[in-house]
Amino acid sequence: MTPLPPPLGAGEIRFWRLDHARHAATWSSGEGAFLVGGRWNSRGVRAVYAALDPATAILEVSVHKGFKALDTVPHVLTSARIADPALVRVVPPEEVPNPNWLVPTVHGPGQQAFGDALLASGAFVFVPSTVSRHSWNVVFDVGWAVGRFEDVRQERFALDPRLHSG
Repeated sequence: MTPLPPPLGAGEIRFWRLDHARHAATWSSGEGAFLVGGRWNSRGVRAVYAALDPATAILEVSVHKGFKALDTVPHVLTSARIADPALVRVVPPEEVPNPNWLVPTVHGPGQQAFGDALLASGAFVFVPSTVSRHSWNVVFDVGWAVGRFEDVRQERFALDPRLHSG
């Protein structure tokens, strides 16, 4: 379950990620982002992309793979707790240099360079999701994050079949 915020819950910060089952053991390697780059990193930078809630993690993957793949191919949902909230850097929409970076479009080298600088700052970077405008993605540099997250949990993912109705 997603932790409840204070005063209703402990207020821990967990992040969530959805991977093809064959990649579940290497979820924190940043291999895919390293090979091809991503919205917030250039090729050659080992970044891990996650979300602050499982629903956003699912949407982020489904926008690329489609609900059919999530329904018919085994996936694993991973979550972990950020050990120290002081390690979080929140990038609100107004601090993003180009507002078009926050819309679902192709990302470019300017956005990737901005992301590379954020990742080099040594933080779990929270950036707005382009898939769900009121949600947050979590991006972090693999080498920096070692030992800075804990309580890793993995579970077999099951898509509600109503989302793949055709």
